[in-house]
Amino acid sequence: MVGEPTERGLNIIGVGEAPSEGLRRGVVVNMEKTVRGITHAVDAAQRMCGHKLEAAYVGMAGTHVLSQNSHGVIAVARSDREIGHEDVTRVIDAARAVSVPNDREIIHVVPRGYVVDGQEGVKDAVGMSPPSRTSSSAFTRRA
Repeated sequence: MVGEPTERGLNIIGVGEAPSEGLRRGVVVNMEKTVRGITHAVDAAQRMCGHKLEAAYVGMAGTHVLSQNSHGVIAVARSDREIGHEDVTRVIDAARAVSVPNDREIIHVVPRGYVVDGQEGVKDAVGMSPPSRTSSSAFTRRA
């Protein structure tokens, strides 16, 4: 489906459909057939809406997809002690550094929240300045 945002939500302006060949119970068993099916669906949706698509959201499901919670911890050592975008990137990288089996890979990280010097429930830590109890402050992220 192709949608365009409106004030009231999303207006569907195109739909593409193709047989899901190359999949068995949600698992890719033939990459070439799977790619061909996705390509046909995207082509049909583009023809219907009259726009060339530059990006797509793809859903994945099945017993082969797992979710795992993790957290990362970094120290904020900037002189102004304000948490910046680079600190958020570092803490997400730290949370991503978990051990996974060789036949698995991390495909996506979804930030659920941040903890700044013990204060939980922080949705966006950028711009926060932790209390000056210590020379560097703990900043964690829960994935």
